[in-house]
Amino acid sequence: MSSLWEYANPRKFMTTSAALLPWVSGIAALCLGVGLVWGFFFTPDDFRMGSTVKIFYVHVPSAIMAVNAWVMMLVCSLIWVIRRHHVSALAAKAAAPVGMVFTAIALFTGAIWGQPMWGTWWEWDPRLTAFLILFLFYLGYMALWEAIENPDSAADLTSVLCLVGSVFAVISRYALVFWNQGLHQGATLSLDAEQNIADEFWYPALFSLAGFGFLFLALVLYRTQTEIRARRLKALIAQERMA
Repeated sequence: MSSLWEYANPRKFMTTSAALLPWVSGIAALCLGVGLVWGFFFTPDDFRMGSTVKIFYVHVPSAIMAVNAWVMMLVCSLIWVIRRHHVSALAAKAAAPVGMVFTAIALFTGAIWGQPMWGTWWEWDPRLTAFLILFLFYLGYMALWEAIENPDSAADLTSVLCLVGSVFAVISRYALVFWNQGLHQGATLSLDAEQNIADEFWYPALFSLAGFGFLFLALVLYRTQTEIRARRLKALIAQERMA
């Protein structure tokens, strides 16, 4: 049985990801198409929130993936610190812009939903505030990668930043558990909830969530390939200059 660490080899990763990308991208497109079309056009309006409720087909999956992207970056950063595998560091770097966009989508769609529901575009609610700070950590993480020329030093420092930012990733996920006050509602999609949303909303939401998950995976695989190629190109340029 092959070891998981074999995929830390850039050549092995490139071969495997190239084979997976078409399938992952296709599944993402299929799930997103089914989930969003089903959710937006073939589900009824909520009796309290009206058609505004349908924004959660975008808001909830993007918010979940925003947090999970940071968790993935944390795992990859820890692998880099412990095992010094370059692919893991590059995967964390590749995931940051994707996670940042998901966080921005979650903040934007939350504001659109909050204005008619709460009467304001923004409220310093614990979860909203934690999400905003998480967004700023994404920006800081990407800026730190660009600011440091040595890639290994950049990977070391961004790993530390990722560890610190994980506190806000946890807070943004469990803010309603830590604080019993705030405008933000409880979890919409939860396996341990005693009563979840109605089935007519639940099933398209699952397709949408799966679509966002596979979309994240496809984008990270593609961006990691790009980072590996960019690293190879820099190495070749450096060799030519030394020759």
